[in-house]
Amino acid sequence: MNDTNRRPDRPSYNSAGVNIDAGQKAVELMKSAVRSTWNDGVLAKYGSFAGLFKLDAADRGGDVLAVTIDGVGTKLKVAVMCERYASVGMDLVNHCTNDLLVQRATPLLFADYFASCALGPEIVAEAVSGMSEACRAVDCVLIAGETAEMPGVYCEGEIDLVGCMIGLAQSSDVMDTPAVTPGDVLIGLPSTGLHTNGYSLARHILFHEAGMYVETRVPELEGTLGEELLTVHREYLTVLRPHLGSRRIHGLVHITGGGFFDNIARILPDGCEAVVQKSSWDPLPIFKLLVSLGDLPDEEAYRVFNMGIGMVVVVDSDAADDLLDEFSAPSAPAVEGGGGRSGSGVVACCRARSAFRRAPVRLLHGGPVVPGASPRGTRLRWLGSVDGVVLNPVGDAGYGSLRRTYSGPLALTCTAP
Repeated sequence: MNDTNRRPDRPSYNSAGVNIDAGQKAVELMKSAVRSTWNDGVLAKYGSFAGLFKLDAADRGGDVLAVTIDGVGTKLKVAVMCERYASVGMDLVNHCTNDLLVQRATPLLFADYFASCALGPEIVAEAVSGMSEACRAVDCVLIAGETAEMPGVYCEGEIDLVGCMIGLAQSSDVMDTPAVTPGDVLIGLPSTGLHTNGYSLARHILFHEAGMYVETRVPELEGTLGEELLTVHREYLTVLRPHLGSRRIHGLVHITGGGFFDNIARILPDGCEAVVQKSSWDPLPIFKLLVSLGDLPDEEAYRVFNMGIGMVVVVDSDAADDLLDEFSAPSAPAVEGGGGRSGSGVVACCRARSAFRRAPVRLLHGGPVVPGASPRGTRLRWLGSVDGVVLNPVGDAGYGSLRRTYSGPLALTCTAP
């Protein structure tokens, strides 16, 4: 058919909602940020179909590959509302870094996926600039990425962000680490805020129920509500890297979705439970605001949010004081908290930002193991200074039911899933 005879309104990729030129512009805008993370191990040219990396250039001695993949969740909705995207790029890298960290692995390579209804090149470039900054901070190469424009899959104004990180670990660090045992001490490292979990509930409480906006200023918060909610997810590699091969550390827990209950239980062996004294640290104002406005019970708040503790480090009791001092250095101020089982203590240390820093204080010394363990024998117990409920194990599945108990310390006991 001669071009002069074609329909003037004939369809094109652009009219169908996909702008190839916008995609190419995004690739060009992010080029310098991506290349800023590269080192001598990168072999492929920018824009290749796949990233290539020479392993012996890593010079880290690891013999185990660790892989993790994650997203930023509905925190992206807040980023869109605020029209700020660099911080969620940093969130993505830091979240993956922490997930590798609990396996004693350090970041090596990172690949991202950015999707939207209609591609905004500047938005993509801003998000990738945040990823690049976070990658440089943990010595990780942003090796590859995908930008997808999918009208009909995503609604107008929506974006999605996913990252995959590959890390290296020493098999001796992974396989020969002493197991968590009764008598170990838990040290909790502080979060900077909500990190990347609980935003569906937070947005519902703050925006739908309380009628707030991202521009709203709340007296308890240092900035606007949007600024608070976009506070960057903290990475803990900087603090813990010197200790990755230490036999004094028996376990690490990244407090993400599932909060304290589901995450700590993942590393507890049969016959061992953890006890935490919640009154040992003061949650950041954003958590107090959410609990107050949403009238949230403690069992909900501590399962949805990190409540101020982003990483839990399980350590040998003989090393607890020394490690607490190291984690309480000026670069990582801390407080203690928690309670132990079988006659030992569980310690949590936390640091809030700026004015909320505090000196170390002892939380709780443990008592005997609570009787009536579930068939799987792995439970999580919380002690606080408010009226409480107990989550009691029932049946072979290892799940529990809630019941009101006594007026006094809050005791929440949770079996491992």
